[in-house]
Order: sequence, then C-alpha cells, then structure tokens
Amino acid sequence: MTQTAQTPKQGIQISESALRHVTRLREQQGKDLCLRVGVRGGGCSGMSYTMDFEDPSNIQSTDEVYDYDGFKVVCDPKSLLYLYGLMLDYSDALIGGGFQFTNPNATQTCGCGKSFSA
Repeated sequence: MTQTAQTPKQGIQISESALRHVTRLREQQGKDLCLRVGVRGGGCSGMSYTMDFEDPSNIQSTDEVYDYDGFKVVCDPKSLLYLYGLMLDYSDALIGGGFQFTNPNATQTCGCGKSFSA
C-alpha cells in the first residue's frame, strides 16, 4: 500500500516516494519551484495528464494549492474536476517505473497509464 506524504484530505495526494523524487528533481533545477498537475485533451484515451515545475509567482488565485511539507502541488480548477482524489506515486522499477497516476475519476485508462477518459 502506498503511503501518502500528508493526510489524504487533499484533492491531489502524493506518495512519500513521489514527494522524494520531485523534491530531488526540483533541487536539480536550483530554484524554489512548485509542481503543476493538470489535464489536456489528447492521448490514447481522450485526456492526458500534465505535470511540470513552475515558478510560484505563476500561481493564480483560482488555483488549488496543496502543501506537502513546504513543497507545493498546484492544480487549476478545470483540471481538478477530473483529478480530485488523484494519487501521484513514483516507482524506480526498471520495468513500469516512473510516475504513476491513480485517478478515482477515470472510467478508462490506457495501457501506458498516462491518459484516461472520465
């Protein structure tokens, strides 16, 4: 079972391993960045996940911001409609490793796990 880095009351949850990995990636950037998670049209199943570092000054007043021990995860309100309750996990396995999205709103997920339909 995946351990969350903080209470599961948050709209977007992040596992301990994913938090460690994104914190390490952020340190390599050499800046204090937040992680923006969202969706866009496309991908095998209709919508694909987006995830990128962003300067905290780009956070909009309408964005949802989740704080994990000082690391901020940001999501715009449109994307949150599809992502509320999402669990972001990370595995360093040689096969099937990388970031994994467990989305309770997805009615179908493609084989690669990077796109879904709701």
